[in-house]
Amino acid sequence: MKAILGHRYTIWLLLALPAIGMTIGLIRGGATPEAILHPSGEFSARAMILALYCSPLVVLFPRVAIFKSLLKRRRYLGVAAFGYGLFHTILYLMEKGTLAAVLGEATELAIWTGWIAFVIFVPLAVTSNNTMVKALGARRWKNLQRAVYVAAVLTAMHWLFLDDSWNSVLMHFAPLALLELARFAKQRGLIFAKHRSA
Repeated sequence: MKAILGHRYTIWLLLALPAIGMTIGLIRGGATPEAILHPSGEFSARAMILALYCSPLVVLFPRVAIFKSLLKRRRYLGVAAFGYGLFHTILYLMEKGTLAAVLGEATELAIWTGWIAFVIFVPLAVTSNNTMVKALGARRWKNLQRAVYVAAVLTAMHWLFLDDSWNSVLMHFAPLALLELARFAKQRGLIFAKHRSA
């Protein structure tokens, strides 16, 4: 049972279930692009946040097996974040209907932050495979993937200015910020400890 639950196809299916449900609703006419636009964006943000949780959790709690297991599957979450972001973008274009309508609000802070975050996601998703890791080299690949933090900030801004409320944004992004600060503090502590023992 453990092998089945941890299998990549099972993980992909679980990550895809919300999108499958939204797509069925869209095809059957029970949902409009406008109705599922926000949920699709939320799933993209949540998948990204879960992916970003992995490293700090392993650093802070190195003996917890489930966090190590989550870290091994982080790539699935990152690709899912892009997939839902792409779905979100398509729904937005469908909801707007015309290029003029899209361009008409492209300069709004709540909109261009989302566009730039999505553009950043594209190369991250394209390079999220072992072939690209080998082609780029581990160091260059890792440096590229760090752009996800810029995308995370832009996503938070996009969400904040669309909702005009801090509640949802803080609920989703504050725990991540705290984890990253805790990881930074622990790693600095380890660095200082090495210097003292040298």
